[in-house]
Amino acid sequence: MPAARSILAPAEPPVDGRQSERALDIQRGVRRWLRALGMSSICEVTLRTGRRADVMALSEKGEIWIVEIKSSVADFRADRKWPGYCEFCDRFFFATLGDVPADIFPEEAGLLVADAYGAELLRDNSCAPLPPARRKAVTLLFARSAANTLHTQADPHTGF
Repeated sequence: MPAARSILAPAEPPVDGRQSERALDIQRGVRRWLRALGMSSICEVTLRTGRRADVMALSEKGEIWIVEIKSSVADFRADRKWPGYCEFCDRFFFATLGDVPADIFPEEAGLLVADAYGAELLRDNSCAPLPPARRKAVTLLFARSAANTLHTQADPHTGF
């Protein structure tokens, strides 16, 4: 009988093939930065609108942040649906690499410059406070998405 694999064993983060190496480096650095701030984060969260948040983070106080990763000028120009993210978070940021010009990103959004090792805040931002019902719905979405990610890592062959 083969040895059982512990469900607590470290697992590689899921990669669905849509992200470039550049985007994955940004994602890693952003998540390290968020963790250093005491926040918990997950990736690829599908919102009620069908849009997918690249990184969503939750603070100890229940504050919700969304980070949209843009690995190039072309990547930023191809996606103009970002204004709707503030409906689902308390703070919204773009994150990019240092070789992407910061001046292409809108002033009303926060901005991070990241690499695979961390991130630096260039510009902060806050959205309108979430209504209580929306905060609860997004917090539940965060929890369910995190639980589903852990389940998939522990049992990748469930077929769901």
